[in-house]
Formats: sequence, C-alpha cells, structure tokens
Amino acid sequence: MPDLRPMLATRGDHVPTGVEWLHEVKWDGMRVLAHLDGAGGLRLESRAGNVVTAAYPELAGLVDATAGRAAVLDGEVVAMVDGRPSFSVLAERIHERKPARAAALAAARPVTFVAFDLLALDGREVVERPLERRRRRLEGVLEVGGEGDHWLVPPTYADGPGLLDATREQGLEGIVSKRRGTAYRPGLRSRDWLKFPHRRRDSYVIGGWRPETGGRERIGAVLVGVPTPAGLLYRGRVGSGIGGRVGPGLQAALEPLARSTSPFADEVPRIDAAGTHWVEPTLVVDVEALGINGDPAASGARLRQPAYRGLRSDVTPDDLLPDDALPGAGA
Repeated sequence: MPDLRPMLATRGDHVPTGVEWLHEVKWDGMRVLAHLDGAGGLRLESRAGNVVTAAYPELAGLVDATAGRAAVLDGEVVAMVDGRPSFSVLAERIHERKPARAAALAAARPVTFVAFDLLALDGREVVERPLERRRRRLEGVLEVGGEGDHWLVPPTYADGPGLLDATREQGLEGIVSKRRGTAYRPGLRSRDWLKFPHRRRDSYVIGGWRPETGGRERIGAVLVGVPTPAGLLYRGRVGSGIGGRVGPGLQAALEPLARSTSPFADEVPRIDAAGTHWVEPTLVVDVEALGINGDPAASGARLRQPAYRGLRSDVTPDDLLPDDALPGAGA
C-alpha cells in the first residue's frame, strides 16, 4: 500500500462561498488513516505515523465494510457523547494498547470512524483525482448504515456560513471548507482546505512542569510553548484541567524527559520558572484558552485563562510549526 500522510487544513479568515467550495463538519477527534490491505488486514495510523490499531478494536469491521478491498481512507476517530464528539472521552482511549483493556473500553465507550476522503483503492493512489470524485468513490466503497456500525461517511454542504452557524448552535467544533476540484496533497498544509473552529483550542509543546503548592512532588501545572523557526517560544503556565486521574498519567509521561535547563528560546518569567522541572520538548498537548495576550507570533505573548485538554500522541512538535515554515505552505 502507498505511504501516505494526512493533508492539513489552514485556519481561515472567513468562510468562502460559491459553487467551487463544499463544507463539512469539523470533528473533535483524532486524525487517522485507515490502511486496508485487501487480504483482511487493517492498520490504523495517526497523523504522526504511529500505529494505533490496537486501541480501537471495534473498527476491525472496516475490512468487511469495504468488501475486503485494498484502500486507504482518511478520517477522524471520534467518541460520541449525547450525539456530540467529546475529545476528553476519546483521550482515555488514545494511549491504550492492551487488548483486554482496549476491548473493555470499546464496549463501554465505542468510537466512530468518520471517513471523509479516499486516498488509494485496489493498490493505486487516487490523490490526484478531484475531491468530488474521491468522495463519490468513497461513498461507493465504504458500506454504512448497518446495525452496530462504527463508521460513517459524513454529508457535505453547499452553504458554508449557514453550516458554521448551525454547528455553533449545536455545540460542535466548527467546519472545514474544501475546494471541490482539487487534488489531495499528502503531508502538506494547503489553503484548498480551510478550517473554522468555534473554540480556541490549539496544540502546544510542554517544556516543563511544576509541582502542586504545599511541597508535594505531584504535578500541578505544565509550562507550554509554541515551536517556531527560532525555537520554542513560551506561552504560559497551564494548571486547570490537570487534577484527578489526569495528573499522575501526565507526570509519568514527563518524568523520563527530565533535563537540567529550560528548553524555551525566550526567557520564562521568574515566577513561572521557580520550582519548575524542565523536560525535553517532545510531548504535545491540547489547550483551550480565551485567546492570547500580545502578538501570537512574538515572544512575550501569553495564553489567557488556559485549560489542559489532553495529550496528543498523534501530533509531533514539528507538526505545530507555522504554516510558512512547512513544506508546501500556501499550496
């Protein structure tokens, strides 16, 4: 099967209109490529290229749903709660690889694979074909609607501004607008796909962690930054959302990454640096905030009222580099 990487969307300024655009719901989940080898094998790969098949045993039925054909499907793994995707529920499953535990979680909190593109079929890439043709082939290849299905092909819409309003009212993450006649550009970020999220949730890299107040060596906050060509720029301290069972797991992931010096390229304020355990900047987390004070691209900008939303094993720090620092930027 071809070696492919997901195409990435660029954050848009305004929702485009016109017949050359189609619009989809933006799903609050984990980007996954489903590789079906045509001989009964299924491999699920995250955006970072990690194999995550064991985490989602309920998706094994994709083999039968595609009639055993060799194919590569692009989509999002989501966990539905009351009819809406919940990334916090999905986060409990992302890192699970033990078969028994994964099966128990699949029974209790099943996921859905939302397939929105077809990249290869019967061993041949179809990425150069226009988006509309790929979507039609996808709808013909993936059988949906059966009892107990854990996959679907979502509808597309012609009215982007209307869909944006509807998803806001329904509490969904947002929309993605795509040019109908364009090819799929594996691994590249393009303005042929524009994303419009309602909530300001972004990914950041952890550069250190601070213990809880009171002298306990239990994690109370993380220090996060944004990668740039000049290095990791500090964006603030995030403590909200790390309590309960989240903290110990995050701390266990950070402790092996300990280092003696700050990984940030700019100066961390003394009040934040005091007592911080510095770590190698390799772990990516999602953070929600009310915005950023200052120029988002400059040193000194800070997140406003940030809250931790989960560890992203499917994203690497390189994935967070600015659009103009990525291959194919502006394509």
